[in-house]
Amino acid sequence: MNVLCWPILTSILDPQPGRHYLDIACGNGLTSRRLAALDAPVTAFDFSANLIEKANARQNPNSLIDYHVIDATNEQQLLSLGVQTFDAALSNMALFDMADIETLFRILPNLLKPNGMFVFSLTHPAFNNASSIHVAKEMDFEGEIRTVYSVKVSRYMTPYSAKGLALRSQPQPQMYFERPLRYYLNLGFQNGFVLDGFE
Repeated sequence: MNVLCWPILTSILDPQPGRHYLDIACGNGLTSRRLAALDAPVTAFDFSANLIEKANARQNPNSLIDYHVIDATNEQQLLSLGVQTFDAALSNMALFDMADIETLFRILPNLLKPNGMFVFSLTHPAFNNASSIHVAKEMDFEGEIRTVYSVKVSRYMTPYSAKGLALRSQPQPQMYFERPLRYYLNLGFQNGFVLDGFE
């Protein structure tokens, strides 16, 4: 988060005091807290009541965060957040954990103010998916033994779901919803978004 996500997210979002942000699938509220610390009001939601409970138990900088338990696949629950309320929406490393993102992409333009933006981050689905195989090979290269790392990728172009482990010691597998980049981008274009930044 500190090295890979947050610097890029803030450079695109350009958080400003008083701008109202929607934090989609906020988890324990880390991103919400960072935005609120910059004097930006945040409405944050997650499907997990347990994670929202953990978020509420943490500091709420400047009392600017309003947490909700909401299902991102439920049109009415999303609309209850307020039509044309938000200057920007953010989803940090969460879209690949959602079975259905089409409802969110369809409703989100209604929640944003005119010219509002939607910024999302995810692991690159070509290299981080349930079908990728990480390979390490030793080779003799001009008299020197070298280890060469690579990734073997299959099933990238077709969306699918599979169980996986985020951590080696994770007690139970979780569901991943694998989609190629074009799926995310085309879904945005179909719902009126334009791409004006990419990292």
